[in-house]
Amino acid sequence: MSSDFYTSSILPFAAIIIKICRAYTNTQEDFEDYYQEVCLQIWRTKDNFKEQSEWSTWIYRLSLNVCLTLMKKNKKKQSQFDSDELPDEVTVENYAFADESLNQLYDAIRQLSEVDRAVILLYLEEKSYQEIADIIGTNPNNIGVRIKRIKERLKKLLIKKISPHGKVN
Repeated sequence: MSSDFYTSSILPFAAIIIKICRAYTNTQEDFEDYYQEVCLQIWRTKDNFKEQSEWSTWIYRLSLNVCLTLMKKNKKKQSQFDSDELPDEVTVENYAFADESLNQLYDAIRQLSEVDRAVILLYLEEKSYQEIADIIGTNPNNIGVRIKRIKERLKKLLIKKISPHGKVN
């Protein structure tokens, strides 16, 4: 991949690629693998971009598809191990995982369905309902209702995390 392509076509969208990768990973190592794979796939498939949508919309969609594919592959690999053979969960203190309140939010987001994760990430990026619908391939009319339900679910998950009994102290 040329540095010119990376600088002009990927770097301006790095923030959303990072957010998407972060929402689908639990460790810094996985995050870095996902980010690298997304960038590689953007470069490999750049000639497939037909300019029927914005470049940013294409980047979102490709990033989501790569992350979902990698997540499914990782689930298959993990299920091949016996439960005794699974590694202990690793806590990584690194730049993408250093902010504890952000970690709690991403933990809650990871408890959502794959599609709901994508919707809330795009909403947090201030994408319009139409843009969100275009990226995830659905009708823009149901995006507002879906976002409201996602917010309610996240609120419940975060309150539960703050206070296991469901009450804020």
